[in-house]
Amino acid sequence: MAPVAGPESEQTADGRDPRTGAPGGPDGPYAAIDLGTNNCRLLVARPSPRGFRVVEAFSRICRLGEGLEARGRLSEPAMARTLAVLEACAQRIRRRRVTRARAVATAACRAADNCMSFVERVRARTGLELEIISSEEEAHLALTGCAPLLSRARSRAIVFDIGGGSTEVTWIALKPAPNGPAEGGPAEGGAALDGLEILASVSLPLGVVTFAERFGGRRVKPETYRAMVAEVRAAFAPFEAAQGLGAAIAADDVQMLGTSGTVTTLAGVHRGLKRYDRRRVDGCRLGFDDVRATVRRIRAMGYEERVGHPCIGAQRADLVVAGCAILEALCTLWPVGELKVADRGLREGILYHLMNGAAVQRWDGRQG
Repeated sequence: MAPVAGPESEQTADGRDPRTGAPGGPDGPYAAIDLGTNNCRLLVARPSPRGFRVVEAFSRICRLGEGLEARGRLSEPAMARTLAVLEACAQRIRRRRVTRARAVATAACRAADNCMSFVERVRARTGLELEIISSEEEAHLALTGCAPLLSRARSRAIVFDIGGGSTEVTWIALKPAPNGPAEGGPAEGGAALDGLEILASVSLPLGVVTFAERFGGRRVKPETYRAMVAEVRAAFAPFEAAQGLGAAIAADDVQMLGTSGTVTTLAGVHRGLKRYDRRRVDGCRLGFDDVRATVRRIRAMGYEERVGHPCIGAQRADLVVAGCAILEALCTLWPVGELKVADRGLREGILYHLMNGAAVQRWDGRQG
């Protein structure tokens, strides 16, 4: 979870812009909410010369998609949990005097028969206008948020996001930076999208929540784990056949970037962190030997040991093995050799677009 920053010095005591007296001012603050199958995340930020400066970050596991695969509907307990988290997000948005905001929902809401009634309940209780976005837009926003971590030293990139209800893979072409470093861009915020082209993307309904519910998450037998890996490989094989990623990998011209709770958890475990620290995870590199060794270590842990691990904990203990299976499938299907870890993605992509003139929900403080 990203650390929470204090209020910006550019605001007055009542949250108004000192230059105009307007709530939040013409430069924000801005807010982005990403409601996924497992997590709900809020990011509030102000524009800065290098992208944006985080004012507040908030994240809670709500498991909106719990039981969705079996029933095809969002359950009442899952909706109640999620509404409470979204209400907390709305309160933070009002307290920060946000004037521009966007809240999006992804795989769980796309799949649920009762998604529109849930959206109405969100509006009535919180004032948030929740948008259900397509998998294509989800992949584009995640890429926008992660783009600063991509290197121009290689001309192709595989960017993936292992979510609660789906996994997205995006195949990208990169042009060399004309007058800048080959490596990355702004550390926070600004999206280095110039020279990036999405060649193809795919989203499949294979996520950590859906797999854990179908295969079990607390005690996973070796044969069950192998079945998960095989299913993911088979599901993405047509994408590989159509796009020919393997040929570019053989030419050593591909990088791999992962953004998800699975890869950040794996990085935290690999680094032996006593508590999760985003600054030591975001942008770090893991060789595939390290990925395999850490996956084996997590699989060897009992459920109670995973609960007690500071980088896994009770909320991810029954999901992380399923995430490891999905990650292992991607790494064996596309043996790039090194994985770069992103603790950023959809929310940062939303903020980038908000700060560059995209249509947004204006916040007047009376909603909710």
